[in-house]
Amino acid sequence: MEDQNQKDKDSFLHPRGRYYGQFKPKNLVFNANLQQFAQKIGYITSLETSGKISPSDAYNQIKALWKQLKRSKKQLGIGNEPPSEPESPDVT
Repeated sequence: MEDQNQKDKDSFLHPRGRYYGQFKPKNLVFNANLQQFAQKIGYITSLETSGKISPSDAYNQIKALWKQLKRSKKQLGIGNEPPSEPESPDVT
């Protein structure tokens, strides 16, 4: 029962959405990183809005998270490959 309560708490505090993009392991990893980034930004903005942290602290935390996300994108090589051209239908 304890394990189920912990799983419920974790899924409430850290929800994960489905991934509908092109399946590649690096895309899945980046998607997880992006969801974690969005979740943390939500926490930070809520703390700042309620007066628990200062605007400058919120800004610095968000800036650090953004740099971490950019570093993740670069390390995974997301966006480095040229976009694939969609196949055009034959028009005759």
